[in-house]
Amino acid sequence: MKTIYLDNNATTRTAPEVVEAMLPYFSDLYGNPSSMHYFGGQVEKSVRLAREKVASLIGAEPGEIVFTSCGTESDITAIFGTLESYPEKRHMVTTRVEHPAVNHVAQVLTKRGYRVTQVPVDRSGGLDLKQLDTAITPDTAVVSVMWANNETGVVFPIEEIAGIVKEKGSVFHTDAVQAAGKIPLDMSRQNHIDMLSISGHKLHAPKGIGVLYVRKGTRLAPYIIGGHQERGRRGGTENVPYIIGLGRASELALGRLDDENTRVSALRDKLEKGILDPIPNTLLNGQGQPRLPNTLNVSFEYIEGESILLMLSKLGICASSGSACTSGSLEPSHVLRAMGVPFTAAHGSIRFSLSYYNEEEEIDFVLAQLPDIVRKLRAISPFCRPVSERLPERLPELAESREPVEPVEGGRRVERF
Repeated sequence: MKTIYLDNNATTRTAPEVVEAMLPYFSDLYGNPSSMHYFGGQVEKSVRLAREKVASLIGAEPGEIVFTSCGTESDITAIFGTLESYPEKRHMVTTRVEHPAVNHVAQVLTKRGYRVTQVPVDRSGGLDLKQLDTAITPDTAVVSVMWANNETGVVFPIEEIAGIVKEKGSVFHTDAVQAAGKIPLDMSRQNHIDMLSISGHKLHAPKGIGVLYVRKGTRLAPYIIGGHQERGRRGGTENVPYIIGLGRASELALGRLDDENTRVSALRDKLEKGILDPIPNTLLNGQGQPRLPNTLNVSFEYIEGESILLMLSKLGICASSGSACTSGSLEPSHVLRAMGVPFTAAHGSIRFSLSYYNEEEEIDFVLAQLPDIVRKLRAISPFCRPVSERLPERLPELAESREPVEPVEGGRRVERF
């Protein structure tokens, strides 16, 4: 059975070119880049070249690149490092739809006595910039807003947001884990951004490597101390093979940006239209907002996303649920709840995220299978049965009094819950 991988916002395949670039640094070139001898020196040169490649991907200077272990560490370093640098300030601003890497930090800060303001989003996932502006006060040390949402792909107007933050005198950080390698990022032009997080395994580098971009002149205390590496901003011996891999992946991503925004985007659009047009009671999450070219989040009303995923998986199709299924929770995702997606739809949300490696025939196969999967699940869903069938026989009168009811597939009537 062929695997059709459409879960690239979770992680990506490590590119063959990246693996090839890394291999010598697991065997022959194992020197420590901090060593004074020639053997370490040649490795140091390779790390320096990788740093330049990563910097080129985001239009930064090589000295502004700090290698970390992952995107989460980059986010944590940006937030805690800023708060430590401005001890007189006790407030942070973020949004209600951030990745847990930022959301959980916000929860910890609240327990430690900091104030945290989470700005809401609207039904389409857009951010209210007036509320963001109002939330920032002289006590605000750092504002952290993701560049693009990992579930819906909604892209926030980061340049405008960063301008608002800088005008108020706070430090601005953006989690660009989903944006890097998919849309153009240019720190030489978007000069109000102080810090930016990247994760290697989201752009075809291996897991275990990340980057925190820190604009020159930004005050930032190191989160991991104990060594002089990364200009004193992150202690610990460099993970050389993975740094080399991320450098190569950044080089590939920069060269594939056009493909990402044309061919991959067209495949995503074909998948979107092929789902929404023939399958009734489906909702596009993030509709009307700028979105990443590879991401599609759709809600299928009255059925569980987990059931759809299992049936897709049996066919070799890998996607992910918009709900918190992986944690075993029955609650839908915090992103969809923040957007006000109806309960009947939020539980049936599926995220498809494409990559450079996807082909049109794979999209055709998904579109050939999905309508039948949805039809079968709705046929056995209690929420798609007529109200009179779902209520106990001893309460038939309630069936008559319930409201509202909506027509669905086949003209049957169902009740929202």
